[in-house]
Amino acid sequence: MSFIGEDFLLETSHARKLYFDYAADLPIIDYHNHLSPEQIATDHQFENITRAWLDGDHYKWRAMRTLGIGEAFITGDAPDAEKFAKWAWAVPQTIRNPLYHWTHLELARYFGVEDLLSEKNAGAVYRQTSEQLGQPSHSARGLLNRMRVELVCTTDDPADSLEYHLQARSLKTGPRMLPAFRPDAAYGIADPSAFRTYLERLEQVTGHTIATYADLLQALDTRMDFFHEAGCRLADHGLKQLASFEAPFCDIGQLFKKVREGRTPTAEETRYFQFETLKHLCRGYHRKGWVQQFHLGALRNANSRMRRALGPDTGFDSIGDFQQASGLAGFLDQLDGTNQLAKTILYTLNPSWNEVFATMAGNFNDGSVRGKVQFGSGWWYNDQLHGMERQLDALSNMGLLSCFVGMLTDSRSLLSFPRHEYFRRLLCNLLGRDMEKGLLPQDPGLLGKTVRDICYFNAKAYFEF
Repeated sequence: MSFIGEDFLLETSHARKLYFDYAADLPIIDYHNHLSPEQIATDHQFENITRAWLDGDHYKWRAMRTLGIGEAFITGDAPDAEKFAKWAWAVPQTIRNPLYHWTHLELARYFGVEDLLSEKNAGAVYRQTSEQLGQPSHSARGLLNRMRVELVCTTDDPADSLEYHLQARSLKTGPRMLPAFRPDAAYGIADPSAFRTYLERLEQVTGHTIATYADLLQALDTRMDFFHEAGCRLADHGLKQLASFEAPFCDIGQLFKKVREGRTPTAEETRYFQFETLKHLCRGYHRKGWVQQFHLGALRNANSRMRRALGPDTGFDSIGDFQQASGLAGFLDQLDGTNQLAKTILYTLNPSWNEVFATMAGNFNDGSVRGKVQFGSGWWYNDQLHGMERQLDALSNMGLLSCFVGMLTDSRSLLSFPRHEYFRRLLCNLLGRDMEKGLLPQDPGLLGKTVRDICYFNAKAYFEF
């Protein structure tokens, strides 16, 4: 039998009351993920558990590589049943990694599998889960419904057609799906060849030539309008760090022209281009009433050999140690100085910056909106028990926990939504532990409202969904 019982992570009677009376049955708003819009709109039926669970999951891929499993069983062409068998063999060796908890929580919640996964029962679990995945109850939208998911916001490039979001509008059952604007490629001039290819994509979807920097900004504005009409209310950006310049560094029009012609920019020119383009975009978000998110601090594609072999986003990224405070403060201040700072969520991949980000958010809360600038949830490598607790502790001590918009999956898998349950349990345990110690009043009504707000109602109000 699974060790994940009814009281999993709930160490006190106060924690259990907070979770079961106030958190357990709330719907889920997942405002940041990397799910496939096509799978959701077409109500995709997965062929088997490998396709639903292992494909695209670089968390599992990293663990399997660490254990010496060959790439054929990870991203290669080994049969799906054999890939799953390798993962099942790996699972007992992931103890104390969050994968161990997530694996068994997901098997239990989606498929009713209570046994610990190992090589001994891999075949039986593969057959049982794959059989269920062939049923309407376990289609893409069925999986979301099983977790009471009310709304998902995918992550979409400005050049995306959003055809599947528009298609999903007509669906009468299941969760709503909205796009989120992710314009990283629009200021990614470090690779001129890739940048020119991207400009061609933008030209195709806008129907206009992008010959100048002004043309690029106009194209992005056009796509923002299109996204807004499709229901988009969030933007997201994945950056090492935010740059800030007090004065123009160079003629940005000439910089654009030179990159368009194939010249590789310097590091400082790249930072300046990012700064100016982001500043323009962020003013647009403010004008439209969107929320802007900044995911900062990832060192991506560290293994150049494996990137050449497998491409980006395949499990070779890590926490970076980039300086954050001055650039972040300067960038936000320039927007705030003209009263054009949109609602903002800041995420750090490096937990040593937790207190910096928590206090930075407070610098720009001006009384106009509840929790206008947020210190976002534990992200990526911090999306685990101690990482989320550290984020909650920093937020509680340096800001206001009661305003927090809560958890998200940041996942490519439709089977990842029990992470919301995981977060809710540890949140209730954290508060329940303080109640037990006498650090908080033994008032379940007071603490229960805080729990409900963090788990659902704050996000619903903040994003105005």
